[in-house]
Amino acid sequence: MAQEQPDNVRLSGDGSSVVILDQTLLPGETKYIELRAARELHEAIASLRVRGAPAIGIFAAFALYVLAQQTTAEDYEGFRTEIIKQSAYLASARPTAVNLPKQLRRMEKVIEGSAGTPIPLMLDALRHEAEQIQREDIDMCLAISEHGLTLLKNGFGVMTHCNAGPLATSLYGTGLGPILLARERGMHLNVFCCETRPLLQGARLTAYELSRAGVDCTLICDNMASFVMKEGKIDAVFVGCDRLARNGDAANKIGTSGAAVLAKHYGVPFYVCCPSSTIDPDSMTGADIEIEYRPSEEIKELYFERPVAPANVKCYNPAFDVTDSALITAIITEKSICKPPYETSLSQHF
Repeated sequence: MAQEQPDNVRLSGDGSSVVILDQTLLPGETKYIELRAARELHEAIASLRVRGAPAIGIFAAFALYVLAQQTTAEDYEGFRTEIIKQSAYLASARPTAVNLPKQLRRMEKVIEGSAGTPIPLMLDALRHEAEQIQREDIDMCLAISEHGLTLLKNGFGVMTHCNAGPLATSLYGTGLGPILLARERGMHLNVFCCETRPLLQGARLTAYELSRAGVDCTLICDNMASFVMKEGKIDAVFVGCDRLARNGDAANKIGTSGAAVLAKHYGVPFYVCCPSSTIDPDSMTGADIEIEYRPSEEIKELYFERPVAPANVKCYNPAFDVTDSALITAIITEKSICKPPYETSLSQHF
C-alpha cells in the first residue's frame, strides 16, 4: 500500500483532538495541527485546511466525537441536544460535498434511540463509529483503485483535475487511486495534472502526491487541456467527485465539466471515481446540488505577492461545477464500473 495508515486526518493519542495535515500550507510546508474547539474545527473545513469530500466526512465524524467529549450534559436528552447542535454547526461549514452532512447524520444516529445509555458508553460508540467510517473509506478507495486500474494500460497518458488522492480521502484516493496503484504494480503512466484554479489543488496537492509517489507527472494550466488532448497525449481522464446525483451528474471542483466537454470532443474516455458515500440519493439530477461560492480574494490575491486584478472588480467564484452524466464514460465505485444509463447501474448503491 502507498502508506500503512491515514496520515492526513486522525485522532490524537488520547482522543481529545483531531490531528490534520494542514493542506493550505502544502507543498511548501508540512505542518500537523491539533484541533478541539468547535470554532477551529469548523474553520478547518471552511478554509480547506482539510478538504476532499471523503476526508471532510471522516474529519467531521472525528470532530463530533471530540466535541461530544466536552459535553456538560448530565442526561440523555441534554447530550442528544448538544450533539445535534454541534453537528449542524459543523455541517454549515461547506454545502456541496455530501460526505459532510451524511457522515454527521450517521454519527447522530448512534445517539438517537439510545435513551438510558450512560454518556460514557455513548462516547465510546461515537468513537467506534467515526473509526469505522475511516476504515470503510480505506476499503472503498482500494476497491475503486482496483476497478480503475483495469481501464489503464502501460504508457497511457492520463489527465487529472483538482486533487482526489490520499490527501482528499484516506489512503489511495479516488481519482488518483488507479494511478497510484498502477505505479505500485510497475505500470508507467504519463500524468498531466491541471493546476485547478483558483485554489490550485492540482498544482499544490496532486503534483505533490504524484511526485512523491514517483509517478511521471507534468503540470499544465487549466486552459492548456484542450491543446494537450488535441496533441493526442491523453488517453483517459480520471477525476474524483464531491456529490453524485441519481442520474450520474457529478459535482466536482470547478473546471471539471469543461474538461469533460473537451474529452467528449476529442474522443477521450472521461471517468469519475466515486465512493458510495459520495452518492446523494436525494439529488435526482445535478440541478438539485447546491454549489458553494467562495470569496473573490481567492481569484485576485491568493498565492500572488500582490493583487493581480483591480481592487474594485467584481468576481464570480463558484467552487464546483456539475458534469452532465452524458459526458461521463463510466463512474467507478467500490462495487463496480458503472456504465450508462446511470439510473440503472447506480441503483445498487441506493
